[in-house]
Amino acid sequence: MKHGLGLVIGKFYPPHRGHKLLIDTATQQSERAVVIVCAKPADTIPGELRGQWLREIHPAAEVMVIDDRYDENDSRVWAENTVRWLGRAPDAVFTSEDYGDRYSALMESKHILVDRQRQRVTVSGTAVRKDPFANWDYLEPVVRGWFARRVCIVGAESTGTTTLAKALAEQLETVWVEEFGREYFERKLAGKNPTWRSEEFIHIAREQTRLEDKTAREANRILVCDTNAFATVLWHRRYMGTHSAQVEEIARKGRCDLYLLTGDEIPFVQDGLRDGEHIRHEMHRWFEEALA
Repeated sequence: MKHGLGLVIGKFYPPHRGHKLLIDTATQQSERAVVIVCAKPADTIPGELRGQWLREIHPAAEVMVIDDRYDENDSRVWAENTVRWLGRAPDAVFTSEDYGDRYSALMESKHILVDRQRQRVTVSGTAVRKDPFANWDYLEPVVRGWFARRVCIVGAESTGTTTLAKALAEQLETVWVEEFGREYFERKLAGKNPTWRSEEFIHIAREQTRLEDKTAREANRILVCDTNAFATVLWHRRYMGTHSAQVEEIARKGRCDLYLLTGDEIPFVQDGLRDGEHIRHEMHRWFEEALA
């Protein structure tokens, strides 16, 4: 027989396969499962983001995020607040910790201990934060996307960014993100509409960032990017003659752990889409200045 209301409470900082086992057990054994995420302002991964991840990983569970400002050792305060948050006491509390006995008893709930000795899933949030790469296999794709380091290869036209991105990803046995702007430009030329508008660069920057975030989930620890929104800022300047605050804001919110700037000393190759050799060296200087 299933429990009526099952509860899982914790930091989930970050969510890992041990948490997944716990929440899966709660959803399987409860008519209704609620997950409470305890978040502090100083957490390096925002509580709301952890809540979003858990909603994606566990669509059958209800997830709420609370402001954790209570003494972690005061089970009575936690029990009283839990009843207030839920509107009633849970029928069952699922934990992997010893505190669960007293916490549950104070709400007159049944305590179900799951893998207390970490024999089924040998991981902890502390271990993941200390070395996410070493604990990669314990993370769901949406969480891996957050921890994946991003290497962005940027440069002027015909400087080998795509060739390098593809080769580097192959060497690292990971995935890479292609340049959306080139794909967009090809469609634009096919439509015989060569005139650029500022909003097109905003779209390119947003879509490039979206593709990065999506592909990061598939990365083997490192994500290789053939350009990013930072480069779109410079291409807007090139074609529009001005800066775009909106494109710059998208770039500012983007993530990159390492930039690699390709050089302009290699021979220029015209592929029918590029401006030409005359602009390449100036664009290279722009990249150097922007990255300095």
